[in-house]
Amino acid sequence: MATATGKTANEARANSDLEADIRQLKADIDKLTKQLAKTGEHGYGTARRAATEGVEQLRAQGEAAFDSLRGSAKDIEAQLLANVREKPVTSLAIAAGVGFLFALLARR
Repeated sequence: MATATGKTANEARANSDLEADIRQLKADIDKLTKQLAKTGEHGYGTARRAATEGVEQLRAQGEAAFDSLRGSAKDIEAQLLANVREKPVTSLAIAAGVGFLFALLARR
């Protein structure tokens, strides 16, 4: 009977050790889950910050390009008005020729 009691005590210790290992594994899994959640939040925040900075940079570049284009258009308009005032007959002939070409293209 001593052997049966010895086996039962060994089995009880083995079960106890297994239960302790299982508890430790659960605790480790919980810890890892929390760390992954923090890492995910940090990664999301970093990506969002980078995207916001990129959008701001693109917006600034777009506004600068638009301002440059606007300035160029004003310069061209000023040159065109100066040429029309200097040579009104030539400007009228050019406008008529361009209109005639547009009419030919539109007809086809």
